[in-house]
Amino acid sequence: MRIRTDDEVYRVDAVWLGPPKATFPWRARYVAWGIGTVVFLVILTILRNVGIGLFWSFSWGMVATIAITMFICSRISHERPLGAVLGMWVREVTAPREIIEGIGGAASAAQVRVRSELPRRRPRGRKRNNGYREVSGVRTR
Repeated sequence: MRIRTDDEVYRVDAVWLGPPKATFPWRARYVAWGIGTVVFLVILTILRNVGIGLFWSFSWGMVATIAITMFICSRISHERPLGAVLGMWVREVTAPREIIEGIGGAASAAQVRVRSELPRRRPRGRKRNNGYREVSGVRTR
């Protein structure tokens, strides 16, 4: 028994090749044309506001548009449409992040106690008295 899947339906891309008898030498999906148009207008606006001349902004705008459109269209498919990818991107950008701040400042030796005399070895057999001395049976500091 063979089970037919619906893969044949999705193998056909919604592609516009151009006008009849004058087709483009490349294939581009309808969504790529829409994305490319929006990306080109945004890039052209940015380049013109930066002060780049019309010829160079148009030229570099086309190059950047093709690169960005190819990048975006490589991430979307019939299973992951553009709206889902944009929604995922917005959630990723606006997600709460862990606050990474250092507590305190630079290391300092200001809190280290320093004694003027060097520590001496205790003679063997003598117990440590934790800073107390015994005077006539009473322990005092």
